[in-house]
Amino acid sequence: MPTRPYPILTVNEKAARSLRAGHPWVYGAETTGPDQPYQNGDIVDVVSHKGRWLGAGVINDHSKIRVRLLSRNTNDRFDEAFWRRRIQYALDYRKTVMGPDFACSRLIFGEADHFPGLTVDLFQDILVTEVLSLGMEVRKHILYPLLVELLKAYGVTVRAIYERNEAALRDKEGLPKEKGFYPLPGLATDLDGHLELMENGIRYDVDYINGQKTGFFLDQKYNRRAAAALAPGRRVLDCCTHTGAFALNCAQAGAEHVTAVDISKDAVELTRRNAALNGLSDKVEVRQADVFDLLTTLAQEKKHPYDYIILDPPAFTKSGATVKNAYRGYKEINLKAMKLLPRGGYLATCSCSHFMTPNLFCQMLREAAADAAVSLRQIEDRRQSPDHPILWGVPETEYLKFYLFQIV
Repeated sequence: MPTRPYPILTVNEKAARSLRAGHPWVYGAETTGPDQPYQNGDIVDVVSHKGRWLGAGVINDHSKIRVRLLSRNTNDRFDEAFWRRRIQYALDYRKTVMGPDFACSRLIFGEADHFPGLTVDLFQDILVTEVLSLGMEVRKHILYPLLVELLKAYGVTVRAIYERNEAALRDKEGLPKEKGFYPLPGLATDLDGHLELMENGIRYDVDYINGQKTGFFLDQKYNRRAAAALAPGRRVLDCCTHTGAFALNCAQAGAEHVTAVDISKDAVELTRRNAALNGLSDKVEVRQADVFDLLTTLAQEKKHPYDYIILDPPAFTKSGATVKNAYRGYKEINLKAMKLLPRGGYLATCSCSHFMTPNLFCQMLREAAADAAVSLRQIEDRRQSPDHPILWGVPETEYLKFYLFQIV
């Protein structure tokens, strides 16, 4: 290995096995060193207890994840040219897999693109970012200008960058929560946070300042299209509708009628605006209600007003400690939907928590179906859209499970 300028951190065999298997994190309890002074946010070399070089990454003593690996190539130097190549790889990949949908896509998906803790969504000419690691926080002054520069080759002239750094994970990295426009020469910092985008032929009013996450969930793009293919002529209940995306896709595809439900008043108002924006107000009824209560009430009435139910709830768990409670929540909502649907009806159901693994989610569905005394005929088993790539060896990148079933 060539002489390198970075402090050396030694890890135990457990961490070495994990790194060799492709995972990019090193936990504090698995380390000794480094061998020389450093500052949090610096690059360090990671070696096994036998002295074998395993990679280089960013160190942060504030976090349980002490090192997030950036590279496994001893020739890499973490200068501007390195980050330029990394961003170019990410953009080229999106252009390849998203094609005409590149204009509204996730350009950088954290560890899956080897930018640990960084999310960048493109909404036409607005970049909305989330930084969840110190390593990316101290380098964003390099990354943001490179993104603006390199996107020009794809026909995108960035108008503004807006940061949504509000997640609790920033506390664990020793970072303050904040949001706002990132000032770069020539970019706007005084926009109202609203834009109109089109996905699958549907127009949406997106609020990237106050909307959930970065303002719009791009990961369900093709799942919405798959769900809509079953909708013609059907009476659809879209639960946890958020911006109305599943409901609007189904209505446009020819559903007889769609009821979109969300507990959030803001989501209900936004869905109504989006329905009007697409001339679908007459086909989409929007209701503010607790989905669990609504499904219970409908089941008690012993009627079958819907022959297609879509379940897209928020993540019921964001940690391994609450998986059991989340399992019960997912089972309850799916069981209620299965009981409500008539034989021959259709169910779209999903989970967006990586802690609810594919095996666990399938186990839950089997139990719910048994308790509902129905059988599930699987139509499709899907994941997130390819601009949110799943990196094998990093299970955290595989988070969205989406199933289409017929109830038989």
